[in-house]
Amino acid sequence: MKRREFLAAAGAGIAAPAFVRNAFGQNPEVVLKLHHFLGPTTTGQAKMFEPWAKSILEDSGGRVKIDIYPSMSLGGSPPQLFRQVADGVVDIIWMVNGYAPGLFPRSEVFELPTIFTNDIAATNLAMRDMFADYLAPEYEAVHLLYNHVHAGQALSMAKDPVHSIADTQGKKLRVPGPTGNEVVKAMGATPITMPVPDLPQALATNVVDGALIPWEIIPTLQLQDVTQYQIEGPNKNRFGTTTFQVSMNKDRWNSLDDDLKAVFDKNCDADWLRHIGDVWRAADDAAIQGAVDAGNEYIVLSDAEMAGFNDALAPVVDKWIADHPDLDGRGLVDAARAAIAKYS
Repeated sequence: MKRREFLAAAGAGIAAPAFVRNAFGQNPEVVLKLHHFLGPTTTGQAKMFEPWAKSILEDSGGRVKIDIYPSMSLGGSPPQLFRQVADGVVDIIWMVNGYAPGLFPRSEVFELPTIFTNDIAATNLAMRDMFADYLAPEYEAVHLLYNHVHAGQALSMAKDPVHSIADTQGKKLRVPGPTGNEVVKAMGATPITMPVPDLPQALATNVVDGALIPWEIIPTLQLQDVTQYQIEGPNKNRFGTTTFQVSMNKDRWNSLDDDLKAVFDKNCDADWLRHIGDVWRAADDAAIQGAVDAGNEYIVLSDAEMAGFNDALAPVVDKWIADHPDLDGRGLVDAARAAIAKYS
């Protein structure tokens, strides 16, 4: 879709939250469009982007205003977000890297089971540490503001409880991207790739038997109504995670005055990455409690049961290494493990 078509769609799309549009200053020097794929009440917008936009507005003295457009309201589909920001159709995007398979192979290392286990903030900071030396080539078309992960992939099942790999044999499970495909295959199940907004209908119509998701999305999509069981490992251990990016159009970034760039750098620093780790953890904890209150069964695997899953999933990491000899897959895995351990 061409830029003028997106701008026309913007006029008819979902407006940004009122406080983001109007609360500070009437004549900002810079107005930026932030486009993303989830709804306006989700953790990403309500707990991450709205406070972030407000902080940038305040720290810039009212000079920079960010208008947030949720639910793909400027047009296109979630896999097109990276191209939209690279081409300058929008100024900033938030997207799941896995929705654009093949574009971010280095970043995938943080999604792998047994590499990401349960520490959101440590993983966010590890991605920041590794950006310059390892990840930067994947983001040359844009200016990356920051990467982050959510609380990790747990299992939500429509009808069947899960305590072991034997319980996932033959199931159809929704996955967010390529690394999820390999996780589900290692579980003896069939992966079905789809953006998370499509999941409720897929569960209700038996297109999938369950899904790899974080808990925080449960209330947003009302998944407690179409699932009966939520399963994770001890100490909130998960089966890998999902990487996200928040990126700005490169020309738009280069057009900013240096003091405004400094405002963005401040609001994307290590303290921010720790904070959003706390935000996503709190949202996850609240959501699983909500599912239990709605009558769902929350299953926490024993150490022995989780060890069985980890044994089955270890070859996923080995396969990823073998599939990426051009990227020094072994070196990426070792660096990711060390960087996460540094902050855990």
